[in-house]
Amino acid sequence: MGIHQWARSMLARELAVAETEGFSEERALRALLSVVVERSATLRPMEDLAQELQFLADNLDPDRDYSFMRP
Repeated sequence: MGIHQWARSMLARELAVAETEGFSEERALRALLSVVVERSATLRPMEDLAQELQFLADNLDPDRDYSFMRP
C-alpha cells in the first residue's frame, strides 16, 4: 500500500466517524484540512507549505489543459 492509498483509506474511515457524530462531509473535510495545514506548518517552512498549497489550488480542475501537455 502506498502512502496516498493509506491516506485515502484513513480519510474514508474518519469521514465515517464524523458522519456518526453528525458532521457533514464538507464540514469535516474543512476541519481536517485546517488541522493538517496547521500541523504541517510546525514541520515545514511556511513558504514551502504556501507554495505546495498554491500548487494544489492551481491544479484543482481535473479537466484543465496545460500548455506543456501534448494531445
